[in-house]
Amino acid sequence: MDTPEQPQIYLITPQEFELSSFSDQLARVLDAHEIACIRLDLATRDEDRIARAADVCRQVAHARDVALVITDHVVLAERLGLDGVHLSDGAKPVRAARKALGPDAIVGSFCGTSRHDGMTAGEAGADYVSFGPVGQSALGDGSVAEPELFEWWTEMIELPVVAEGALDIALVERLAACTDFFGIGDEIWCDADPAGELGRLLAPLG
Repeated sequence: MDTPEQPQIYLITPQEFELSSFSDQLARVLDAHEIACIRLDLATRDEDRIARAADVCRQVAHARDVALVITDHVVLAERLGLDGVHLSDGAKPVRAARKALGPDAIVGSFCGTSRHDGMTAGEAGADYVSFGPVGQSALGDGSVAEPELFEWWTEMIELPVVAEGALDIALVERLAACTDFFGIGDEIWCDADPAGELGRLLAPLG
C-alpha cells in the first residue's frame, strides 16, 4: 500500500455478514469512496464460510482494483487468491507470514498501543502496522492508542501506519495529519447506509 499525503481508507468488513446483501453494500461503498484496501475480518474459523465470503469480497474488490487481505489466515490468503494477510497478534507472526507469502504480498501487523511491537513488526518485514483502538471501546483491556503515538511514529518511522478502532469525526480530524490510513469497519456497517455514514465520518478530510 502506498503512503499518501492525505490518509486513505482501509476498509474492515464486519465480523459476521450475510453474503448476498453484503456484496451490494460493499460495492456501494467502493463506488462512492476511494478505498485503498479491504480487510476480510470474520470471527468464524469455518474455512468453508471464510472461503465463500472471500470469493464474494474478492470479486467486488478486484473488479475495482482494490486489494483484499484477510485477518490471520496466512494459508487461506494464498489459497483463495487474496493480496495478503493482516496479523492480529503483533510482530511475532510477521517473519513467518512474509516467508510463506513472498515479497509481493501485503503483510500487516496490528500492534495495539505498543511502539516497540510496531518497530519490531517493521523490522520483520511488515508493509504496515496498525495501532488502536484510537477511541474508547468496550473491546480489549481499555487501553487506547493516543494521538501522540501516531505523531511520534509519523515523525520517526517511514513504515505506513493505520489508525483503527472506535473512530469518530473528532478523531478523524485529530489524527488526519499523523496517520497514513484510517481503518474503518464497525463505525459504518451498523448504519443503514454505510456509504453515506463513511462520507459523514470523513467530512474533516474535505
